[in-house]
Amino acid sequence: MRWIYALCVVVFLVIGGFLLTPSPVDSHAWTPPPAPGLNGAAAPNQILRLSELLGVGQVEGPEDVDVDSAGRVYGGTQDGRIVRVWPDGRVETWARTGGRPLGMEFDRNGNLIVADAYKGLLSIDPPSGNIRTLSKEAEGLPFRFTDDVDIGPDGMIYFTDASSRFNQSQYRLDLLEMQPHGRLLRYNPATRKTDVLLRNLHFANGVAVSKDGSFLLVNETWKYRVLRYWLTGRNAGTAEVFIDNLPGFPDGVSADSQGRFWLALPSPRNRFIDWINPYPWLKEQVAKLPDSLQPPVERYGLVLALDEDGKILTSLQDPGGRYLTEITSVEPHLDRLYFGTLHNNRIGRLPMEAIPAL
Repeated sequence: MRWIYALCVVVFLVIGGFLLTPSPVDSHAWTPPPAPGLNGAAAPNQILRLSELLGVGQVEGPEDVDVDSAGRVYGGTQDGRIVRVWPDGRVETWARTGGRPLGMEFDRNGNLIVADAYKGLLSIDPPSGNIRTLSKEAEGLPFRFTDDVDIGPDGMIYFTDASSRFNQSQYRLDLLEMQPHGRLLRYNPATRKTDVLLRNLHFANGVAVSKDGSFLLVNETWKYRVLRYWLTGRNAGTAEVFIDNLPGFPDGVSADSQGRFWLALPSPRNRFIDWINPYPWLKEQVAKLPDSLQPPVERYGLVLALDEDGKILTSLQDPGGRYLTEITSVEPHLDRLYFGTLHNNRIGRLPMEAIPAL
């Protein structure tokens, strides 16, 4: 019986030591609404499997993509590179930021504006490849997780700092802490000034300016919702919920020439996360676990098309994510959609004509 007693002592010490270890998060309670599931216009389909795959095995985690006037596709990878995919399929390293390039958008002068998770808001000159830092802080608070970017018709640059507390490698801790560390920002190229438009956002992620420039959308990933921020009109400077209780975690969002918004959801709702969210103490214990024991991301390809009133028009899906998974961005260009992904080794390209509901 001594070995049983000894085993009990060891288990007690291990569990006790784990519980007494300080948690890396100061978690807050939040009770999410019941998950809506995938139904109606968001019913499962396999449309994403009609996509052409670019750069397979030659890119790693092209989280966001953009296309230049010559049809060349750009994507930022996990190792700090920005790769360029030529129309003939060739892949080359175009630039190295030394950080983690996420959101990107070409401005009216042909410069690639990049939200780099670690380096801030950058501008890259195409002919020379010269990298210039536009902004690294606002109101004295440095960016810790520069995330997405879009440019308005007037040239104003809108971008997000997903979290002022956790960096890109710690995004799961930001989810478990469930505190509003995110901000929506605006950079004025003429004055070189950065303004905070919205603060206290729960993981400020994708941002997209509407076709007419009257408003923009910004995602609150952890709250499964998208906000509308008015740029003009009598409501200018105010925000409202655009669409709420989404069936997954919203990431990148883009507007097309028809006024539609394309919203990437890298993962459907996670039942464990929804269950644990109201219980701060439990989340603080989960936060101590190594990444290998954290709740896994479900492999699934999911994109929603929304109208300017926040109504879901249709969805693009790959159940099981065998073809395209964990999609984090959608870039409309001419008559095609381009898909970026956080942890996959490819870029997807889908002709608009392949989407039957449009």
